[in-house]
Amino acid sequence: MLIVYWQTVLALVFLCRVAIAVFVTGHVLLHKKDVGAAIGWIGITVLMPFTGGTLYAMFGINRVHRRARKLIGRASWHSRTLSSRWKRAEEGGFAPLAHMVGKLTGRPLMGGNRVEMLHNGDEVYPQMLAAIEGATSSVLLCSYIFRGDAAGERFLAALIQAHRRGIAVRVLVDGIGSGYFRCPVAAALRRAGVPVARFMHSMLPWRMPFINMRNHKKILVVDGHLGFMGGLNIGVENLMATHPRHPVADTHFQLEGPIVHQLTEAFARDWSFAWGEDLPPASIFPDVTAQGETLARIVTAGPDSDLEKIEYTMLQAITLARQSVRLMTPYFLPGERFLSELALAALRGIEVDIIVPRHSNHTLIDWARSANLPRFLDSGCRVWQARPPFNHSKLMVVDRHWTCVGSSNLDVRSLRLNFEINLEAYDDALAARIDDFIVAHRQDRLTHYDLDRRRLPTRLRDAAARLLLPYL
Repeated sequence: MLIVYWQTVLALVFLCRVAIAVFVTGHVLLHKKDVGAAIGWIGITVLMPFTGGTLYAMFGINRVHRRARKLIGRASWHSRTLSSRWKRAEEGGFAPLAHMVGKLTGRPLMGGNRVEMLHNGDEVYPQMLAAIEGATSSVLLCSYIFRGDAAGERFLAALIQAHRRGIAVRVLVDGIGSGYFRCPVAAALRRAGVPVARFMHSMLPWRMPFINMRNHKKILVVDGHLGFMGGLNIGVENLMATHPRHPVADTHFQLEGPIVHQLTEAFARDWSFAWGEDLPPASIFPDVTAQGETLARIVTAGPDSDLEKIEYTMLQAITLARQSVRLMTPYFLPGERFLSELALAALRGIEVDIIVPRHSNHTLIDWARSANLPRFLDSGCRVWQARPPFNHSKLMVVDRHWTCVGSSNLDVRSLRLNFEINLEAYDDALAARIDDFIVAHRQDRLTHYDLDRRRLPTRLRDAAARLLLPYL
């Protein structure tokens, strides 16, 4: 009897192994577009069905995409940014890009905007705080990092005071970036009665895949008329005048005009996703007037219905370049598609400049970057290291006409896993200002010699770190 019992147990275990392997293989074949990822998941599940099946259930299934599809078109404001009154067309060499991005994002190119470039918390925070303190109807704030330090406390005070004045305040912070186990700002806002959501935060093990998918956006919209976006988080490290221990320089942008409606829509979608509340359109989409001459559009990306849209936009812009492509990013670990487009641009004679910090605030990323750069140098791209302080700006300019700025880094995590927001603009004057800023940071040119003279242990370390490229 005992032998029969164990034979039955072993047979059931074998059947479970086969069933798990078959189910995961079928699901991967139907839903995984990346061939390498598909082969990896099938391989680990066939070799270790229970372990592979558990990992796939936790990390391999994109539940975010499924949930996002259910929300599309549900909100009463979903068509508010499609007004034909402010739609404009780009003319000249970048017209194909403008047409493509319109079809890709479903958002029109908007005219009548003013976009102002700002630097560091010293310049940006006072303007953001003044806008919150002067709000008359609504304040919408989203930040990846919102620290409970001296800088964060000023924002907390302004937000709570606005709420007490009767302003509709909504605050969205990332569930990990602003603290996973403890989030002081969320606790303080809740105590004051301010609606605050922590984006995809959960301690439940079956929701662990969300750890890999972060809301990296930085958005502030006040009264539906004034917007701020870019790379700047909220923390004392961005206040250069206070001489923080680990200073972080950054670039942010102030927006006015019809484009603020698209910025509002991006926040409202994330708020609906995280909180389940559809904000009343009358309070967040007021009538707007022209404030400038910049043609602009918001481009969002994430592991939902916006998958890879920022990357596609950048790639198309590079293919249209005729003179120059300049990139400034704190973390430079793009995938093969980005490498190919930049290499082809350099090979056809385009001046390609890539500006990275000498040292970022993530050592492992610096190691992986060092192993990844020779291929860019081989094609003729010029790589420059900006001197301290560490600059967190994310900027791209093509032919001193088209610009793409916002929250997205040039790495696989930002381009595929994170929820990001960028602004594309067609404006010679704005592009020239940003291009000049990037050129001013072309300080120390990196060459093959600099990379080749690294000691063997260092090169091995960097090459090993590069294997983690999809996860950094």
